[in-house]
Amino acid sequence: MKRILSVLLMCTLLLTGCSWEEPDYSPTGDALLGENESAPPETVPSAKELSMVFNPDQGLNPYQCTDYTNRALFSLLYQGLFTVDREYRVYPILCKSYNVSGDMKTWTFQIADALFSDGTAVTPEDVRASLEASKGSPWYANRLQHVTSITTLADSVVLQLDTPFENLPILLDIPIVKATETAAAMPLGTGPYRLDGDQLRQQAVWWCETALPVSAQSIPLTAAGSPASVRDAFEASQVSLVLTDPGSLDYVDFRCDYELWDSENGLFVYLVCNKKSKLLENEAIRTALTHAIDRDAIVKQLYRGFARSAWLPASPMSPYYDEKLAETFGYDPQKLTDAVAAAELQSNELVLLVSSADLYRRQAAQAIANALDECGLSVTVKLIAPAKLDEELRWGEYDMYIGQTKLSANMDLSAFFAERGSLSYGDISDPNIYYMCTESLANAGNYYSLHKMVMENGYLCPVLFQSYALYGVRGGLPGLEPARDNLFFYRLGITMDQAYVSE
Repeated sequence: MKRILSVLLMCTLLLTGCSWEEPDYSPTGDALLGENESAPPETVPSAKELSMVFNPDQGLNPYQCTDYTNRALFSLLYQGLFTVDREYRVYPILCKSYNVSGDMKTWTFQIADALFSDGTAVTPEDVRASLEASKGSPWYANRLQHVTSITTLADSVVLQLDTPFENLPILLDIPIVKATETAAAMPLGTGPYRLDGDQLRQQAVWWCETALPVSAQSIPLTAAGSPASVRDAFEASQVSLVLTDPGSLDYVDFRCDYELWDSENGLFVYLVCNKKSKLLENEAIRTALTHAIDRDAIVKQLYRGFARSAWLPASPMSPYYDEKLAETFGYDPQKLTDAVAAAELQSNELVLLVSSADLYRRQAAQAIANALDECGLSVTVKLIAPAKLDEELRWGEYDMYIGQTKLSANMDLSAFFAERGSLSYGDISDPNIYYMCTESLANAGNYYSLHKMVMENGYLCPVLFQSYALYGVRGGLPGLEPARDNLFFYRLGITMDQAYVSE
């Protein structure tokens, strides 16, 4: 689904020194939901000219590169077994067909007759090696945490899991490269383009038959400098598409005519209550905290609209997010005021930790502290240097903290509630909630109960999900529908139902 905004600024005002007011825009939200989703791939309009930026020293290895500027190119260079659209719907790509055992612990994926950009065929061993490489990736490390083995069988790859998993394919948009190149700086892929010097070159013969949002023969790449220099290159028409991070300290505003999309990046900002906090042992206080946070104001004022308010611990764009359930935990600060009054608190000083390196999280922490103050709780924000944050969180001398993590596309919360989970700071691990996490993996219908349990427990309080901002030349990309970490989303026309083969 395309979310597109037009912002036309009067450049003459800048030249004459006159003042101007930045337009009030909101790149996220659901205003365009309902747009036709059933158009066949061949009807997608494409861009015939395109130029972008690139950081050569960051490479293009999909398992090692974390630079979002370079990762913006990945959906043109690489493909996964599956692809996922902006509303978390899954479509087969390198997977020709698949089946799953009755206990949902064994998944078998038949590999499509695909070719790498050098014309060699994709093999099951390439897929196996790529998935194994992803386990050590800072980007994909937790994707396959329940996969106990990956083996090849004839023209297929078999994944064995330690728990039933209903929607494993949503995690398998991991790029596939040659088995011999999983550690290469710029490995070959199966996508419609390949790297050729300082440009992406369209494949003369591509194994897929589908329309793309871009049809340029070549895409020139300009070396990326500072965010300001990249902005200047865009305004000087040296590049026509730029991905930016409004949540970064380095973000700069664009002052020209452009089209603007948002692209969710999965970064989840949340509040955690420490179980060692005497005050927050009071369940009524703890569960009322969520009602005091004005998420919409934080999104608009601090994150420039490039985020989505989350009243449940899942992206509002995902199928696991129940709007009616979310409404029951909506903004109503009086609920916390009443809870504080009922508790007859004589002394209620609270300490809220946050990383000193993240300006927007610091501002969000202060906004939340101010809101809690108005409801009768006295909150002090304590800034912690990133190098000491982990130690401070594990030491436990605080009442709350504001954290951020990249949730997987299936919105798995296991790391928060598993015993010694990687995100269970504040000792919030809980066997009952962890059990519901695994039950939700087995049956998506359990997400409702999981989210209700998490919110009523009150130790994990969701705030928002962030997005990147994508600036493009007006009219240059009419068919662009950027998805999460997939700017040039496309599909091949086959559905999951069509690819499924019963045992």
